[in-house]
Amino acid sequence: MKSFHHRMALVLCLQVLGSLGGWLSLYISFCCVNKHRSYEWSCRLVTFAHGVLSISLSAYIGFIDGPWPFTYPGSPNTPLQVYVLCVTLGYFIFDLGWCIYFQSEGSLMLAHHILSIWGIILALVLGESGTEVNAVLFGSEITNPLLQIRWFLRETGYYHSFIGDVVDFLFVALFTGVRIGLGAHLLFCEIVSPKPKWFMKAGGIAMYTVSWCFMLSIWRFAWRKSIKKYHAWRSRWSVNQQLKHDRHLKTH
Repeated sequence: MKSFHHRMALVLCLQVLGSLGGWLSLYISFCCVNKHRSYEWSCRLVTFAHGVLSISLSAYIGFIDGPWPFTYPGSPNTPLQVYVLCVTLGYFIFDLGWCIYFQSEGSLMLAHHILSIWGIILALVLGESGTEVNAVLFGSEITNPLLQIRWFLRETGYYHSFIGDVVDFLFVALFTGVRIGLGAHLLFCEIVSPKPKWFMKAGGIAMYTVSWCFMLSIWRFAWRKSIKKYHAWRSRWSVNQQLKHDRHLKTH
């Protein structure tokens, strides 16, 4: 039995190392192709690719393969869940290392990455709770591609446009509805269920707290942008009204 556990641990470590090597290789490839761009450009391309992949796989697990995370938290991990967790763990290790090396993120994002890594490791070691961890992964990554698109729009000068407004609206709406709204329901199901370990429940509370910290910053940004848009609209409306008034005076 002990040798079986050792073999399983070795397999998991190899999968995570393979994932880390894959994401690192993809990053190096992007750096070589985009030599005229910054290192952050290539890193965000990797982040975008991981976001699309993790959303697709975690959605398939939650909605099709099962089990349903709101009903069966703390369930034994399925092979597909283990595969997705290993792929994601490799990515988070890569991205955390990149953020620390380039000092590109604040303490809140670093805390998010560390909690994510710790939660995934616990689920893999315990052999359970992969169901809700994958659900958290889906909720956390659902807005990630939009966040990267927003950054690319800024870098290419297309952010202050209708496309930029649509991306911002979808980002705020999805973050509020999925990460905060559905996240609260998932956390409630996790806490009231007797199956998950107490430290997995504590990790869920910590992750949800981090999400609320992000949410407050996002709402402040959305409010400031809405006020700025409103004042710009009022200014254009006043100019148009003045022009109409001037034309009316000229005709009389």
